[in-house]
Amino acid sequence: MSRLGLGFDTGGTYTDAVIMDLDTGEIFERAKSLTTRNDLSIGIKGAIAEFDKSLLSEVVTVCLSSTLATNSIVEGKGCRVGLILIGSQITVSAKVDYSIMIKGSHTATGKVDEPLDVEAAKEFLKSIRGKVDCMAVTGFMSVRNPEHEQEIAALAKETLHVPVVCGYELSSGLGFNERTITCVMNARLIPVIEELIQSVNKVLDEFGIDAPLMIVKGDGSVMSEEMAKIRPVETILSGPASSINGAKKLSGKDNAIVVDIGGTTTDIGIVRDGKPRLDPEGALIGGYRTRVMAAEITTAGMGGDSRIVINGEKVYLSPVRVIPLCVAAWKHPGLRERLQTLVDDGPKKIPVAHYARNIVIDTEYFIKVKEMKNADYLTELDEKFLDFVKDEPHSLAEAKRKLKEPPISFNIEKMEELGIIQRIGLTPTDLMHARGCFTKYDAEASKLGIAYHAANLDMTPEEFIAKADYLVTEKIGMEIVKKVLLEDNRETDLTGFGMDLVDKAVTGSHALDYDVSFRLNKPIIGMGGPAYDMLPKVAELLGTELVMPENYDVGNAVGAVSGKVVESIEILIQTATGTTIDNPACTAFSRLGRFYYEKFDDGVVQATEAGKQYVTEMAKKAGAENIKVTVGSDKSEVFVGKEHLRTRFVEIKLIITATGDPAYRKKA
Repeated sequence: MSRLGLGFDTGGTYTDAVIMDLDTGEIFERAKSLTTRNDLSIGIKGAIAEFDKSLLSEVVTVCLSSTLATNSIVEGKGCRVGLILIGSQITVSAKVDYSIMIKGSHTATGKVDEPLDVEAAKEFLKSIRGKVDCMAVTGFMSVRNPEHEQEIAALAKETLHVPVVCGYELSSGLGFNERTITCVMNARLIPVIEELIQSVNKVLDEFGIDAPLMIVKGDGSVMSEEMAKIRPVETILSGPASSINGAKKLSGKDNAIVVDIGGTTTDIGIVRDGKPRLDPEGALIGGYRTRVMAAEITTAGMGGDSRIVINGEKVYLSPVRVIPLCVAAWKHPGLRERLQTLVDDGPKKIPVAHYARNIVIDTEYFIKVKEMKNADYLTELDEKFLDFVKDEPHSLAEAKRKLKEPPISFNIEKMEELGIIQRIGLTPTDLMHARGCFTKYDAEASKLGIAYHAANLDMTPEEFIAKADYLVTEKIGMEIVKKVLLEDNRETDLTGFGMDLVDKAVTGSHALDYDVSFRLNKPIIGMGGPAYDMLPKVAELLGTELVMPENYDVGNAVGAVSGKVVESIEILIQTATGTTIDNPACTAFSRLGRFYYEKFDDGVVQATEAGKQYVTEMAKKAGAENIKVTVGSDKSEVFVGKEHLRTRFVEIKLIITATGDPAYRKKA
């Protein structure tokens, strides 16, 4: 009997689903459904609505990767959070509702440096009772001794009866700011992820699927829903991580450049020896550096739904996501007739705008997509505009004629940023419809939009398509070249000179005395719906092979259900400075606490055993079976002084990792 897994990936545009044989990798069912951002369960339900019910009843594990955590952080969503800082203020702003800094700290060796001010914590906690949904507690140097965090956390639970998150539980790395930000993010996300899990389980129950739900983490591994409710921050960037898992599973290649093109973004990751590189500094989300270990992915604002627009005499490719004309006309059939009228009326000069969002073109429309409560920043004219576009999409020119107001009168940019309205316009998806290689929606609307743009530039539609296609190839090619250069040199940004070389390599432009060419030494694995159309020319440009595995367009869902359970702990063991004997006393630091050992060798053995027990237990809690534990170590010795007066400082870092399969079983 085959063991069947159900994988979901909720992307910015589509929700993908697959039923896969976990032993052979055979795909029995696959589907895509439009993602419903306000309620992800609707898109999930739509994705499996047509699946064979007998197969769904045989599913033994369900794995979900989701944009929800990342989007919630970027958009500032989440619950009310209180924060207690112990021993130091942070130098970055944390999105909390109430906070206090109290006395208490430890030294770098874990000894108490300043006593904990418990009374100050008690007064603060009493003052915010009933005003927060979750508490975050972080202490300066708590990674060397977590006892202050533990004491305050126990007090907070007793006083507030809400979930409490401690910084030392999420990271063993130094960096008080980053650890605090991670702790606060985790606290804010707890009710968000609980709501997601509840809604997904409702869909699973509706379809008679009683397998356990696993959630994908940012490093591509998976964890149980119970663990996700405790550590939701670890689910950030799970979509790109699933893409890498899926690319490896579907292609069988251990060394490649994975390029996943979705509706909104293009994610680029490098696989070496079967593994993605993890960002050593922690994931960067919403402008904040965290201590969450995630695959090092570069995300570019380029996808199937990216905006293509004219600015003066030039074609411009914007990272802004818009609804393609073909999709909008498919939903609103009257739109095609209005596009035809614009084409029949002939070219209309489009003024140059300094900013892309300020470009006004008659083939771009707006539709209201959600209500906003307490929207005090909206004017009376904005309200009139929203009423005008609530049922049918309209352009700014149409709004001007109907409402007797110029386009500048409406706060379009703000309403777009807040997601109240969605722009409709020409996209790469429309280019594909016009060329006939993808015709799921209204291809005629795409052709009309292209004809209007082309006429305004005195081009034929074919010439316009070729120009826009080249911009897409150029954009993706540049992002790939930048990615491999930055990873190879361990830099975060290219200099002006570096960008000039990249530009010449990709565009083929000539310098005065030299040309630049670039060739990848790894194949590109294409993932995501638009990849088959966009990547062949990119691979040719970069002189490499393009691999488009079967089921590439639902590869993220395949990656989600292919993940392993992985739990790790880092233990730092240090001798005291000035040691002269061969087997000195030592201290071990980890999230398990601070422990003193009389002999260094004994400390290593006992700390290793404690770490192995911890990761095994955590892997079981995360839903693993068939668990294997590995131990890695990095030892360093520093000698000080000369000859017989020399002393030494010894340090060893243990990284203990448990890896297992998701437990394939029915729910209890």
